Amino acid sequence: MRAALLSLAALVLATPALAQTSCAEQIATIERRLSSEGAVAVTGATGQAPVQGSPRAPPAPAGTSSTDAPAPTGERIAAARAAIEKARGFDRQGNAQACNDAMTEAKQLIGPLP
Repeated sequence: MRAALLSLAALVLATPALAQTSCAEQIATIERRLSSEGAVAVTGATGQAPVQGSPRAPPAPAGTSSTDAPAPTGERIAAARAAIEKARGFDRQGNAQACNDAMTEAKQLIGPLP
């Protein structure tokens, strides 16, 4: 029994590509954010169904952003998508630092979404 557990643990450790990294999780999170109602409203994208917000969540407050980040635009969203693709490539290569840097760039480009 113990040998089987050790063998299983060795197999899991030997296949890190199968495990989802924190960068891969960031990529998935930001992609969901870019499919949100706010992102679709900014980009004017059609043909894709926006992700609905939680029915229990209070509506976002109207008015100006509480951050100093620039307002998102279609161009900034497109540049963020390009940064996400770079991050995905770095993640496939196993370059966690470059992946995280590209994701930081994407998040800064997106800024606060309505």
